[in-house]
Amino acid sequence: MMNKKYLNLLLTLFITIAVQAQKPTLFMGATAHLGNGTKIENAAISMLNGKIDMVADATRIRIDPSAFDTIYRVHGKHLYPAFIVPNTTLGITEIDAVRASNDYRETGSINPNVRTLIAYNTDSKIAKTVRSNGVFIAQVTPRGGTISGQSSVMHLAGWNWEDAALRIDDGIHLNWPSSYYQSGWWAEPGSTKVNKKYNESITTLKRFFKKANSYAKSSSLMDLRMESMKGLFNGNKTLYIHANNASDMLDAISFTNEFSTSKTVIVGAEDALKIVDELKENNISLILNRVHRLPSKVGSPVDEPFRQAAKLQEAGILFCLSYEGEMEAMGARNLPFSAGTAVAHGLEYEKAISSITLNTAQILGIDRHCGSIEKGKDATFFISSGDALDMRTNNVEIAYIKGVEVDLNNHQKELFDKYKNR
Repeated sequence: MMNKKYLNLLLTLFITIAVQAQKPTLFMGATAHLGNGTKIENAAISMLNGKIDMVADATRIRIDPSAFDTIYRVHGKHLYPAFIVPNTTLGITEIDAVRASNDYRETGSINPNVRTLIAYNTDSKIAKTVRSNGVFIAQVTPRGGTISGQSSVMHLAGWNWEDAALRIDDGIHLNWPSSYYQSGWWAEPGSTKVNKKYNESITTLKRFFKKANSYAKSSSLMDLRMESMKGLFNGNKTLYIHANNASDMLDAISFTNEFSTSKTVIVGAEDALKIVDELKENNISLILNRVHRLPSKVGSPVDEPFRQAAKLQEAGILFCLSYEGEMEAMGARNLPFSAGTAVAHGLEYEKAISSITLNTAQILGIDRHCGSIEKGKDATFFISSGDALDMRTNNVEIAYIKGVEVDLNNHQKELFDKYKNR
């Protein structure tokens, strides 16, 4: 009988030879939108072992067909890095009207220990419909309370949450108290009233963060909530502050400076253009509210949300687009069309691609793995026969997550096929 040691060595040798024998898969001729603000009109993109292996202009290199396992000739089509939707309940809610299918909120006000990771449902039917439009990565985010909990960045594929996880517990979400609120029915603006408990709420937050900061420096006792906060002070987690009003955002920035949190992102940021200098000075990046919304203030131009992205780009602020709001999980499939609307209102096309790819990856801390078509990054991308930011032409034909082809079928397509000829 062969010695077990030699058997293991022989098996390792066979695996090594098999890996070395693999050849890249090549995609030839597409217009490649790289995600970093540039594009290649006639691209040669290859992947090997789940990674991007080559990014080149096909008109400037010599292609040896024998060097590739498979060659896809995709002339006239468009190749994009996977779109990324941040700040979403996708995967932790299924039917808004069915309470039992919603798992994005816990009781209580301060819950930094709550994790969306283990609630993530890889069998969600919604996720499959979202993938049809090129969205393959999501920052799954909790809701409610003052500190909602921890988000995680997930691939929209996998057998379970362990398979799907891209970045675990990437940050803590803080819903900044509002200094004022609007009264009146939704169709009538009503009046603006001051939140008399605003200062009290900030004092409570400061007390909690001071305790968490002290715990992070030295503590022999185990406190689950405090343990969850540690990463904010040692650089492992991002503090996501949900705020829209300019004065509230300024207070939030002062708050983070007081406690020296390692990285801060403001989510919502409707008044961001009013505090551009402060955002730059403090190196604050933004996750914007959905583009397809009405302005929040009476008298504002109706297209104000559409033009915000272009103005922030001009101002040099790092931002990305989200789709938070009503029916946000199923609506996440419209994320690319939000970017398309921003293009129609002044944002450069390739910068719009960045706003849902590389910008998002940088803000979420996953840009080493994805967000752009670059050699060495995960082969997570798709090919569309038309413009992916245009709802009239977006047609994802083939897609990959880490080099594995994605099934683009979903229950809506199945129902369409079932009834179209009836």
